[in-house]
Amino acid sequence: MMTDKIVKPGSGYLWLILFFLTLAGSIYGMAAVHPAFAIGLLVPVLIISGLFVVNPNDSKVLVLFGAYVGTVKTNGFYFANPFYSKKKVTLRVRNIEGDKIKVNDKEGNPIIIGTVIVWQVTDSAKASFEVDNYEHYVKLQSDAAVRHLAGTYSYDHFDDEQKDITLRAGGDQINAELVKELEERLGLAGVRVLEARITHLAYAEEIAGAMLQRQQATAVVAARTKIVEGAVGMVEMALQMLSKQQIVELDEEKKAAMVSNLLVVLCSDKAANPVVNTGTLHH
Repeated sequence: MMTDKIVKPGSGYLWLILFFLTLAGSIYGMAAVHPAFAIGLLVPVLIISGLFVVNPNDSKVLVLFGAYVGTVKTNGFYFANPFYSKKKVTLRVRNIEGDKIKVNDKEGNPIIIGTVIVWQVTDSAKASFEVDNYEHYVKLQSDAAVRHLAGTYSYDHFDDEQKDITLRAGGDQINAELVKELEERLGLAGVRVLEARITHLAYAEEIAGAMLQRQQATAVVAARTKIVEGAVGMVEMALQMLSKQQIVELDEEKKAAMVSNLLVVLCSDKAANPVVNTGTLHH
């Protein structure tokens, strides 16, 4: 596999001066001596062909007749063999805001997912020679990685809180998995993934309504479970305190009635309307 071979050609400023001198000499020879001096114009043409500029956070890949020569990454003004082809590869950090794509999660539910990926070329030779078009390659492999990630995890765990991480609740762990998969896919093209995050996640329209009802029902059941657990604890505490402090003696039938009334009051979703007993405890 081809990787970067860093080279640094000579400065181009001296050759730029030589270009102007040879150009002026050739023009003067043509005008004052003989038109055959026009052949001297080949020299400045070759010189200007060898001059090139590398801007900050850019690189130039040098190739001579199909053979890779090296990569220039230091910014500056240079002169190299005029027959070198000089391909520019930017090293700047770039973003891909992926399209919102429709995929199936681990449970087979259709979902809509969108991501943003921050990436950077770190190996210009790989980006130039290992893939046909590295920008197109990054785009396609990013979509493939997102689809694979979405099929690996469920959208949500609903009532099973101990289930594996999900796309909605996974947070940084899901993002880390996405970065890892992208690095494995894009390493071939000399690309480093700096960050990848899910920016949009929702159920597809055809099941969104049903899933919303399921989420609401799950939330209601979970809330009711907590309420019942708390109510049972409060009833148990009330019976223990009554017995410990000997406020009143209750037989099993009265305890059952008290437990029933307390649970109705504590677990009801509406305010209870108490009935005041003005008689004795047994009437």
